[in-house]
Amino acid sequence: MDYNFLYEMLETESPSGFEFNMQKKVMNYMKPSVDEFITHHSGNVISVINSNCPTKVLLAGHIDEIGLMISEVLPNGLCKVTRAGGIRANMYIGQKINAITLDGRKVPGVCNVIKGALEKKISAEELLVDFGVDSKEECLKLVHPGDYVIFDTTYQKLANQRLTSRALDDKLGAFICLEALKKAKEYKTKNGVYALTSVGEETTMRGSTFAGYMVHPTLALVVDVTFVTGTAEGVGCGDVQLGKGPVLCHSSIVNKKLNSMLEKVAKEYNIPIQYEIAVGSTGTDADRLYYTKEGIPCALISIPLKNMHSPSEICDLRDVEAIIELIARFICKLEHPTFNPYEE
Repeated sequence: MDYNFLYEMLETESPSGFEFNMQKKVMNYMKPSVDEFITHHSGNVISVINSNCPTKVLLAGHIDEIGLMISEVLPNGLCKVTRAGGIRANMYIGQKINAITLDGRKVPGVCNVIKGALEKKISAEELLVDFGVDSKEECLKLVHPGDYVIFDTTYQKLANQRLTSRALDDKLGAFICLEALKKAKEYKTKNGVYALTSVGEETTMRGSTFAGYMVHPTLALVVDVTFVTGTAEGVGCGDVQLGKGPVLCHSSIVNKKLNSMLEKVAKEYNIPIQYEIAVGSTGTDADRLYYTKEGIPCALISIPLKNMHSPSEICDLRDVEAIIELIARFICKLEHPTFNPYEE
């Protein structure tokens, strides 16, 4: 499989609220494969095929990544920051970073912490960013409050078809949605497919909310990451491992008939399935889509991930390919679906 566009996505900064440059690349990449794009002032992009079909499958993967935002420039030239998404502040100590300015420039710097904070769990507000200057006046020539800060890292291929990078959460999911649309088209689906690369999931989930109202889909498949269990950050949400296939979610907001349909397709095409548990909300775009309009039937398909929300997240590309295949085959099998448990 060709992963070149995934690598480009991982090298393109898209902190939550500043996704427009990334979305332009999505549109350029998908233009040969789609019938149309649906765009929105929030930054959402939806790649569409077969829009005349009454069955509309919304695929949702968020394009934004976690980061920091500069909140104040101090007299000594250091910058205070606040979080943009679910960052782990201790991860930033001593790390090289880039500020992404609102006019699109990249400014290198280093993260440190205020005195006395090094030996404890800290908040984002205790981080200080050093751009190599000694005064507020010098600093303001480089950056301003409102500019974003992200890790200065890139992707690296590991053994056993594994990949490490920042922002695999959830550029993997966005990539999977785009590739699943392309594969479903290759398999000659007649169903409408709407691949949403949503914005703002890490901060507001605004992108999925708007998309649900704009598309009014028959169903939504949300693709996001989940914790590998048995690791330091494994949270006991099931038995989830790298390289063991897509993860389906048992949750009160996940449609049980939809999950069963996905299981049936997986069995038919020999795609291994894992499971996770989220009794209530899932912490993904599914939470908003489920409550849109009169309620959208949703399933959550998760990608196993190690080191979530760090500069070195790890995935297994075999899981990525299995999820693409599962979604594409599911779309092609879909005929006159009903997801009401009281209807056949």
